[in-house]
Amino acid sequence: MGHGIAQVAAQAGYQVVAREVGDERIQKGMGRIEKQLARAVEKGRLEQSAADEIRGRITTTTGFDGFEDCDLVIEAITENLDRKLELWRELDGLVKDEAVFATNTSSLSVIDQAAATKRPNQFVGLHFFNPAQVMPLLEVVQTVTTDDDTFKTAWQFGESLKKTLVHARDKTGFIVNRLLVPYMLDAVRAYEEGVGSIEEIDIAMKAGANHPMGPLTLLDFVGLDTTKSIADIMFDEYRERRFAAPPTLRKMVSAGWYGRKSGRGFYDYSGDAPVAVELGL
Repeated sequence: MGHGIAQVAAQAGYQVVAREVGDERIQKGMGRIEKQLARAVEKGRLEQSAADEIRGRITTTTGFDGFEDCDLVIEAITENLDRKLELWRELDGLVKDEAVFATNTSSLSVIDQAAATKRPNQFVGLHFFNPAQVMPLLEVVQTVTTDDDTFKTAWQFGESLKKTLVHARDKTGFIVNRLLVPYMLDAVRAYEEGVGSIEEIDIAMKAGANHPMGPLTLLDFVGLDTTKSIADIMFDEYRERRFAAPPTLRKMVSAGWYGRKSGRGFYDYSGDAPVAVELGL
């Protein structure tokens, strides 16, 4: 997600400092950006000179070099509150006082992060969707402490990226995941209960509800581990069955079947085309 946010910001003309925990991860992220830009040039959507300019606006670091001059800092690390709090506490003393902080969390409370800094009034949620270079939506999440100037700054930043913006309150899951995650979890339960096969459930929702992909295919795309993490956070907040990760999802995550990124989830991606997996339920 981080490389996608860096790319769209650079494409909008911003100078970007991209931080990762190691050189290997930096190279991987920048490789993805360069691949996306090369594809845009190949398809005629971008001139090579423009692609070179975009790439030139991104500098990388494994520390915090350059962060002292940043006006907006966007965090996009894993969905782990302790790790996010640790990062914000470190950044708070390094970044200039007037800078705005934004978390890209998809499910964690934004106020819990804001309260760990000395600038809770200058803290906001900017929830991008994966891949950030393609997905048009940006949820701008306002907490009880976010002041009007900070919200305006975040909103104008989203507009400059040419995103479709929605104003979301700081409720766990915000708008999209509050509705989408229970839908995907219910698709797993439908499979567990024998309502239909993996393929039948996906085909039915594509053809019957005009969805671009079925819920189990979508789970593989999002990542079963990511979805389980979000579900656990939402269940802890709301204590409703619809947010609870079903047994099949928990077992697949334990087995390391995360979906597309691991090569296996509800579908096997090792061949030329995805093939539904027989889970033996």
